[in-house]
Amino acid sequence: MKKLCLILSIIFAVSCSSNTTSSSSNVNVLDSKTDKKIVWEMGGRLPAQTGMDKNIGTAGLLYGSLENKYIVVGGGANFPEESVLNGGAKKTYSDIYMLEDNNGVLEVVEHINWENELGYGASITTTNGIYYIGGSSNPEADDDILFITLKNNKLNVEKIGDLPFTLQNGVAVYKDNKLYIITGKQSGKGSDKVYEYDLATKETKELAPVPNQASRTQAVAQLLNGNIYVFSGGDATAYTDGYKYDFANNTWDQVSDVALNNEGISLLGAVSVKLNEQEMLVIGGFNKAVYDDAVYNLGNLQEEALADFRAGYFGADPYEFDWNSKILIYNCESNTWKTIGDVPFDAPCGEGLILIGNKIYSINGEIKPGVRTDKMYVGTIMAK
Repeated sequence: MKKLCLILSIIFAVSCSSNTTSSSSNVNVLDSKTDKKIVWEMGGRLPAQTGMDKNIGTAGLLYGSLENKYIVVGGGANFPEESVLNGGAKKTYSDIYMLEDNNGVLEVVEHINWENELGYGASITTTNGIYYIGGSSNPEADDDILFITLKNNKLNVEKIGDLPFTLQNGVAVYKDNKLYIITGKQSGKGSDKVYEYDLATKETKELAPVPNQASRTQAVAQLLNGNIYVFSGGDATAYTDGYKYDFANNTWDQVSDVALNNEGISLLGAVSVKLNEQEMLVIGGFNKAVYDDAVYNLGNLQEEALADFRAGYFGADPYEFDWNSKILIYNCESNTWKTIGDVPFDAPCGEGLILIGNKIYSINGEIKPGVRTDKMYVGTIMAK
């Protein structure tokens, strides 16, 4: 397949190395002191899920990497038969793919099916494997903790525990052999609660909740400099606030809102990766004004007015939703946000976002309410 190159900025010399160090200047491009840019290209499309004729793309994926080499994505949901406007049913999948980057083309190494459908859980990549928490359309599996590894060079999925609640649209981080599960839809209800799950003892402990909102779903979170940072999310409205968790004192402190030039940015539905101990990178996010207006109207209009609004809303083109196309970086030492440019494709939400070396992979995701992209993009992070 001929690759479609999407050039983010003018490049005079491009290194195709998967290392984090630029061969020309010996600069670690992931270092917080390095100014960065990303050059993108289209990496292909996932093959059809088992039993389907075509993969039209999914959102709410399981995602991560193994052995700093393989990309793992799976599950997710879409509307394969009818659109949301026409009452289409959402379908969730059990397929898990392992991919390898072959000079910018993402090739399938293995394709398996898990025993349950997977979607809208929390994914964490560690040096030992990928944890996937909750996120199943099967109510009996919506509290599962899965661990994905390579065993004899094959994908191995193992259930290693249960939460005392179900989880959808939450986030999680890993620290010192413990999982920290943060907000989301817990036991079927939007929540502000945070839990520590000890992988050794299988015990769950409730910690101090994320402040200021009783329900916070689809936030972004990373562990930076030994603290948990949580940003945005939403419920009936989209949020732009941010908080830092202090493990020693079990307390949260407010940090900078998500903003550029004093203009708030919603990261509801966005996905993040950790670049280094000081920085996290975020792609996506619903537009706050559009989202807030839609939630209000879909919940309050009736009869013909509701039908007219639905037709206009779900019939709009992706650009009309004005989702966040800025590639954002938060630095916890300076407590500031910046952008390193825009994604040169429809801004996704609920995508798989994976970092391996100086390569970043954006897999599928939603590009407007109810519509997914089937594309996979490969970004090369470079010194600016």
